[in-house]
Amino acid sequence: MNETHVVVEIEDGVGTLTLNRPEKLNAFIGEMRAGIARGIEALGADDGVRAVIVTGAGRAFCAGADVKYMTRLIETQALEEAMSLVEGGRQVATTIRDMPKPVIAAINGPAAGGGANLALACDLRLASETATIGQTFNRIGLHPDWGGTYLVPRLVGPARAAELFFFAEMIPAAEAERIGLVNRVVPGDELMPLARDWARRLARKPALPLRLAKQAIQRSLGSSFEQMLDYETAAQGACFESDDALEGVRAFVEKRKPKFGEERSAEAGAHV
Repeated sequence: MNETHVVVEIEDGVGTLTLNRPEKLNAFIGEMRAGIARGIEALGADDGVRAVIVTGAGRAFCAGADVKYMTRLIETQALEEAMSLVEGGRQVATTIRDMPKPVIAAINGPAAGGGANLALACDLRLASETATIGQTFNRIGLHPDWGGTYLVPRLVGPARAAELFFFAEMIPAAEAERIGLVNRVVPGDELMPLARDWARRLARKPALPLRLAKQAIQRSLGSSFEQMLDYETAAQGACFESDDALEGVRAFVEKRKPKFGEERSAEAGAHV
């Protein structure tokens, strides 16, 4: 799949979605949001893909909305078109969170506004040491979207979220790591190699426990302790019945490395 502003590639069980508008810092315009959602959906539906990376082309991850484009919509009061952009962001964030596979954001440069929240919607976030991230919406008189009002307080707490939303400043990667917005900060030339390493490691993991753990993290934010114990019981029961669990315990007893999912299927096919 290769759309004008969104490029999707697949290699070694890893899908990479690249925002491809580098001359405009990958700012969202037109159908770009829908293209991102379609790309994520396609990777989610592809059985050969077991982990996903989202990144940006050039020197930015994503500058958020294209302000010149937004200016035209606001000046002409094209409210219906403007709101369709908001819905587009909602669709992308929902698609990432509903996706059964782990998604890694490789933040290679500035991630502002909706671009920041695109990264925060992913399960894991790696950042270049020169990257910056910010909830810059009120700089142009707008309100956070793309799920930011849900994601940010849960990642950093309400007081820090208020600071990020109210002051709308871009913060450096090291500060983002310190307050919990990103998992790891590395030199720029190490970012994509680390993202691919993480994605390949995840691709070799059993898919069912990863999917259920992703759901558990999301459910835990609005569930009681007892409800999560019930979820754990159901999830563990599903895992007990899986081929990957059988392979995992046998490999442990036999003191060998387990082969899960596609790796096990490929080995079986080689012996046919």
